[in-house]
Amino acid sequence: MLDRRNLMLGAFAATAVTAVPTSAMAMQSLTIDPSLTNLPGLKIAPEFYPVVVPVKRKFEVGSIHVISSQHFLYYIAKPGRAIRYGVAVGREGLQFRGAANVGRKVEWPSWKPTPEMIARNPSYAKYADGVPGGPNNPLGARAIYLYQNGRDTAIRIHGTIEPNSIGRSVSNGCMRMVNEHVTDLYTRVELGANVTVY
Repeated sequence: MLDRRNLMLGAFAATAVTAVPTSAMAMQSLTIDPSLTNLPGLKIAPEFYPVVVPVKRKFEVGSIHVISSQHFLYYIAKPGRAIRYGVAVGREGLQFRGAANVGRKVEWPSWKPTPEMIARNPSYAKYADGVPGGPNNPLGARAIYLYQNGRDTAIRIHGTIEPNSIGRSVSNGCMRMVNEHVTDLYTRVELGANVTVY
């Protein structure tokens, strides 16, 4: 089974690495926009800001790997290199595990709690008809919808209105990211990309 030890190829890079892509498969820049690491009011540990890190070359370019126990999401940007982001994951008993693919991507998504969410937290009943997309929506600025066998899992990689929750296990199963960070990931990941959550 893959885990953080198998994913990494030595120590994490301490700073962002700028690289010029050399293949058609990795035509995007590995530059991390400095504005993503200097967000006013954000109180998360420094390791949860985006950074380019080395990974084993066997990981498929364009895929996403989430190590839930470490609260890290890795986007494989080119062979042997990933952009690591901090995430909040599902609280105990609600953590998603397994393989999926990106079935849909939405800017400023709407949100509707599932019946199970309402049963766990009756205060969600007031949102049963849904919440339109916008800056007060719990899914934040962007949502990446995870599908299995062509079906929506109801699990998302999404932004949040609670950015200081990054690095914790607090969600109903989804992976939360700082809005600016999920927007960066959203521009990089393609529909159909493979996602594995450990």
